[in-house]
Amino acid sequence: MKRIAIGVGAAALLAGGWALAQMAAEPVPGLFPYKDATRVANGKRLYGENCAACHGAQLEGQPDWKERDADGLLPAPPHDPTGHTWHHPDQQLLAIVTHGTEAIVGGDYRSNMMGFGEILGEAEIVDVMAYIKSTWPDEVIEIHNEINARASAYR
Repeated sequence: MKRIAIGVGAAALLAGGWALAQMAAEPVPGLFPYKDATRVANGKRLYGENCAACHGAQLEGQPDWKERDADGLLPAPPHDPTGHTWHHPDQQLLAIVTHGTEAIVGGDYRSNMMGFGEILGEAEIVDVMAYIKSTWPDEVIEIHNEINARASAYR
């Protein structure tokens, strides 16, 4: 019986432990390794392939991103400092990119933002977010790290 319990515990650690291990490895709160040049470079490539068509090659988003279109949908927001990406903790951003905005917000909320969880793996999504965060000015990164620290207190 002990052998099974250890096996189950190890399997749970391996299955769900990637994000926790990543958090423990980083000196700042959060999941996104924005100081890791290799991960950031991979994220930049993946962003170009999967995100830039809507969110812009320079992270600028679509015009009038705060105004709903004729279908009642918001255009893609910027991921640069003028947007609101950095206002959300990493765990929430990871969930939005993985599952899509509608799935996370729920209710009657509608969005063009699909989930990428079946297209990109978790590590790839984390790399994309690391790239995005790496482009922010230091003061925005500091605020975002504080948001992550506050959010981690509630997990």
